[in-house]
Amino acid sequence: MRDLNKVMLIGNLTRDPELRSTNSGQTVASFAVATNRSWNDAQGTRQDAVEYIDIVAWGKLAEIVGQIYRKGRRTYIEGRLQTRSWDAQDGTKRYKTEVIASDLILLDKAPAGEVAPLQNNTSDNQTAQTPVAAAAADPLATAVDEINIEDIPF
Repeated sequence: MRDLNKVMLIGNLTRDPELRSTNSGQTVASFAVATNRSWNDAQGTRQDAVEYIDIVAWGKLAEIVGQIYRKGRRTYIEGRLQTRSWDAQDGTKRYKTEVIASDLILLDKAPAGEVAPLQNNTSDNQTAQTPVAAAAADPLATAVDEINIEDIPF
């Protein structure tokens, strides 16, 4: 039996992505998403909680993120968890767990005048882009039923 390290998230970007390059020239993008959770406690009072998750994208995926992802955009992210460690200036060991993105899908419409890929699948090192502007000419092509997470039966 093999192990599994897979993460699937739907959330909104909390800040614009930060784009940089490694010494070897590989592009890396860092950003964060907020996911919301609601439930009723034992007294029937609605409770809400927000989780902030750090995301890292590499290579071509990072370049796409830098071009189209902005604070507030709603996205689906698929990837794996990775924990980094380092020694802080005060001598303590620090840890940070991030999601290393492998697939991204924008779930909202691009701002007016912006052409954006809706889906990117880098599992095969290929980029699939679907421009929003091309579909705008056909209103039926852009009609997508919005799914309410609370309607899902599991």
